[in-house]
Amino acid sequence: MKFEPIFRDKIWGGQKIKTILNQDFGDLPNCGELWALSGFPGSESVVVNGFLAGNELNELVEVYMDELVGEKIHEIYGNVFPLLIKILDANDWLSIQVHPDDNLARQRGLEGGKTEMWYILQADEDGKLISGFNQKVNQNIYLQKLEDKKLTEIMNFEQVKAGEVYYMPAGRVHSLGPGVLLAEIQQTSDTTYRIYDWDRIDNQGNVRDLHLKDAMAAIDFNILESYKSSYAKKKNETVSLVKSEVFITNLIDLDVPVEKDFTEVDSFVIYLCAEGTCELDDTKHEKITLKTGEVALVPASATKINLTPSKKAKLLEVYILPPTEK
Repeated sequence: MKFEPIFRDKIWGGQKIKTILNQDFGDLPNCGELWALSGFPGSESVVVNGFLAGNELNELVEVYMDELVGEKIHEIYGNVFPLLIKILDANDWLSIQVHPDDNLARQRGLEGGKTEMWYILQADEDGKLISGFNQKVNQNIYLQKLEDKKLTEIMNFEQVKAGEVYYMPAGRVHSLGPGVLLAEIQQTSDTTYRIYDWDRIDNQGNVRDLHLKDAMAAIDFNILESYKSSYAKKKNETVSLVKSEVFITNLIDLDVPVEKDFTEVDSFVIYLCAEGTCELDDTKHEKITLKTGEVALVPASATKINLTPSKKAKLLEVYILPPTEK
């Protein structure tokens, strides 16, 4: 299944979703986010192809249950599709922010935690992002830097380029800088705690709300030697990018057709075309073609998929490996 894109203008958004991905976001002044696959309540994706065209994603989960998402996944997540796939285009810095994990979200009565990962689709020469801290920091140091408006002194900045991967587990302070277009795979949640918004104002002269107290409870102050995920670069093989409890993401760099066998995977599978064009064929229904920035959902009931690139293509492959027990 393919889905109607949902476009969101953002104070920091740009034009690359139109100029690079060739997706028309209409009268919006910019498009910061393209929600390519969403079961988030109130923003559910709608199918655009086949006999299910016109149906919302969560309606299909409710009707087809384990056939669509997998038996254990349906037991755990119910009728809300558990992952949200976005394209982000930053023309300015996003707020420096953090997301809660599942435990904190449950304590606060929220829809769930928000662990995510970023795959860089395109970046200008000076494109940057923030991931984590660049030195050992405790709450006192953090609060003092925040009060002095020197928070960026303790943040880890990364110069980015296409093909890089950044895992952003819940609790990691992060931000995205101007000139970067990326694919985001995340849990179905829209909870963001803003820490610092660069002192900017909107076109009505207002500042955006900050969530400093909420953020303090969510922040992980641990530091890493490297915040960029490394992976092997191989042709026509499935290469692991991120393996977590909430999602698995792989990369397939194709220049010849490849058959994928999901007989042992009790999960839906999402394909996001990160480069080029690729045809998907499950051998039973209609074939679909994915262009760069487009997403397809393969139901859990499908066992085999043929992937055929037009010359070459890169696909992100996303699914969930549920625990053996609920």
